[in-house]
Amino acid sequence: MACDRSNAGNENKDLVTTFAPNLNPNTMATNRTFTMIKPDATGAGHTGKIIDRVISNGFTIKAMKWTQLSLADAQAFYAVHSERPFYGELTEYMSSGPIVAAILEKDNAVADFRELIGATNPAEAKPGTIRADFAESIAANAVHGSDSDDNAAMEGSFYFSQRELA
Repeated sequence: MACDRSNAGNENKDLVTTFAPNLNPNTMATNRTFTMIKPDATGAGHTGKIIDRVISNGFTIKAMKWTQLSLADAQAFYAVHSERPFYGELTEYMSSGPIVAAILEKDNAVADFRELIGATNPAEAKPGTIRADFAESIAANAVHGSDSDDNAAMEGSFYFSQRELA
């Protein structure tokens, strides 16, 4: 199953409707986002601390699973980056150990979660953000957070079926 973000317009309204059934597809923000706790953070034993940080910042977990991506799964999920020079390293890293995938809910979820996780480069992340506290490097930056409502819907649907959402 590919996570193709190339048609992130009207073609994805069905995904948005599945992911956020109470969302008007023409609105700017939803109340759900997608995250992954990456292999560096799960391997370092930070999973519980990160989940606690997420919950204590007002997010509700609507779906969550501990899993490990195969290389093919990682390549499908990150297909949008297949032409980028970091694609091979990224997909190998993301299939190198367990991840925790989750769908989170809160008003203005995408923007609020991106603020909570901080800048991609942990050296530039504000103190108290997840990446400032738990990331090892730009590549091993502890967590993924969707960058838009459409991507949150697509990324969430890569990992979760409708029946898995609480």
